[in-house]
Amino acid sequence: FAAASLPVIALAGWAVHQAVFAADVALGVFAVVAVSEVLLWRPAEAVIIVNNGMGRFGRAAVLVITGTMFRAAAALGFAFAGDGSLAEWVWYYLAANAASLTVAVACFYPGQKLRLAPALYGRRLLDSLAVSGAEVLFYLQMELDKLLVLAIGGPQIAGIYAIVMRLVDLTAIPIRVFTMMLIQAMMRSPELLRRAWLKTGIEAGVFTISVAALLALAVILHIYPGLLGQNVAEIAPVIGFALLVPGFRNLVEYQAELLYARGQTVLRAINLALLAGAKAVLLAALLSVVTGPIPLLGWLNAVFALLYVISAALTYSALRQPAKAL
Repeated sequence: FAAASLPVIALAGWAVHQAVFAADVALGVFAVVAVSEVLLWRPAEAVIIVNNGMGRFGRAAVLVITGTMFRAAAALGFAFAGDGSLAEWVWYYLAANAASLTVAVACFYPGQKLRLAPALYGRRLLDSLAVSGAEVLFYLQMELDKLLVLAIGGPQIAGIYAIVMRLVDLTAIPIRVFTMMLIQAMMRSPELLRRAWLKTGIEAGVFTISVAALLALAVILHIYPGLLGQNVAEIAPVIGFALLVPGFRNLVEYQAELLYARGQTVLRAINLALLAGAKAVLLAALLSVVTGPIPLLGWLNAVFALLYVISAALTYSALRQPAKAL
């Protein structure tokens, strides 16, 4: 299946390059990045997912950390030995992902033999398609908003937005680990979702930890602005204006996982599609009336708050329906 998908991936990659990156990035450089992601990192990520599915959360976490360490080491190597060009950086990135895949296959690949069970696949086909579609929608809305900001707001605003959202992504790391463990518990004990105080407490905790993480990062960058590089140092003074964004964003992601825990995979995909559309509309409306990084970041709090309200309405109305066995 992976080999059969390669022509489709190549065609899609070429189309994306021509539509978005042709003026700024050479096709060969873009191809190396695509190979790094599709042929090296995604198979390593599949090993992570399989280990999580088998309950081997520690092994999966170690592999995630290992991949991050390899990419960080490659970035440091490029910083000290590279010539500063994108054409050279992609080879460091390729090497880091190749190392991650090597470790994944050599040390973490499950020993179980794969078996084809057509009856099982037939029963799970709709859920599988819904989960896959939801994942595609999730990553699309995470990345396409940056292209939207670039198209409407210009390169300077897009750069600031992209850096801030990457910093927001850092706040999601502990939340995602917690969410993964919580979803496993809810799949075994669905009655947990019936406790209103528990749902409220979890959301309050997710929001508080997320905001505190970005606040701590903003304080650290205020003291050591060059800690994460010159590009981040330039926007360090304005990061605090987006203080509430990680709280609302991580709550939306958490609520999507609640539907997965209940087996409501089709509703989860529909909700993510609606949220992706709402996010695009809200960002386009914001960029049409706001100029400058500080107003943009300030109003982003309102945008993500509204997305949270929409997500909560969709999610908790769905949770009142009967759960579906996974």
